Amino acid sequence: MKVAPILSQMKDLPDIFCPVLVHTGQHYDVQMSDVFFQELGLPEPDHHLGVGSGSHAQQTARVLMAFEEVLSKEEPQVVVVVGDVNPTVACAMDASKANIPVAHVEAGLRSRDRRMPEEINRIVTDAISDFLFTPSADADGNLRGEGVSQNRIFRVGNVMIDSLRKMEPAADRSDVLERLGAREKEYALLTLHRPSNVDDREVLAGILDALDAIQREIQVIFTVHPRTRARLEAFELQSRVVAMGGLTMTEPVSYLDSLKLQKEARLVLTDSGGLQEETTAFGVPCLTLRENTERPVTISEGTNTLVGVAPEAIVGAARAVLEGSVSKGRIPELWDGHTAERIVDVLQRRLQRSG
Repeated sequence: MKVAPILSQMKDLPDIFCPVLVHTGQHYDVQMSDVFFQELGLPEPDHHLGVGSGSHAQQTARVLMAFEEVLSKEEPQVVVVVGDVNPTVACAMDASKANIPVAHVEAGLRSRDRRMPEEINRIVTDAISDFLFTPSADADGNLRGEGVSQNRIFRVGNVMIDSLRKMEPAADRSDVLERLGAREKEYALLTLHRPSNVDDREVLAGILDALDAIQREIQVIFTVHPRTRARLEAFELQSRVVAMGGLTMTEPVSYLDSLKLQKEARLVLTDSGGLQEETTAFGVPCLTLRENTERPVTISEGTNTLVGVAPEAIVGAARAVLEGSVSKGRIPELWDGHTAERIVDVLQRRLQRSG
């Protein structure tokens, strides 16, 4: 969702850009990767590294080794990386050590929690990047506070919203509600995948306690991440979920189905970063099941509320939404669907100046 608008914008300028698309293979499940490529109109990757799953060290090491070969073959003028996953920092490190400029899209986000692997990835990637493309003013401030020079910081907005607005008409035509037996504004959407929530049996069981109470008051659609499903089975908690009559479990959904489910939900419960942003764009109340967030603008300006993982806090926040106690919020500045244009414009001007 972050790469597609940038790649499309570059392809519209063939006299200037010759982009090479690299798929690291971090998401190797059809529903977690292939369907997204199809729906977003992404071409077949020029390189597929196929790193698969594994520990943080294993995944990062595999990308480092494989991407180094890509750089040697392609000799790019700049490497664009997005987000905060392990391949992001690995590709940035390879490029930086090869003296190739790095552009980081979604730079400057901070949760202040270094127990999160993504936080380490963000800090390291930003430290070695030459172009820091930020989504919001707080991200600019974070970078300046870390000593990053202003001439490396470019506030461009949120590229996720580019994809959302482009695909929204197609998402509106999705029949996912009919397939799941749900009605507009009469269900809550739940996504859950972060290790801090699903790898700890006590925490996961507590979230299920909250879920049990909520599904008695409103239908809950639970899109189950492969990692979460595996933990439910390993902790012998699957039967608890199955026994909830007001809950509908489903496999991970496509991008278009995800947008539809978010847009028409009464509320969304999630530990995902992307859904905090997308619900803000849709004006849908979001309850984030975490103790912190790297996207505070979704709270200060958007529709997001940080509720933590205590069952009583989750249930209380959900009931408040159901009773009408919600803030409509507003869409942050530059989340206008034109972020990719601003990113490509900066790269165009810099590359033409250097070349």
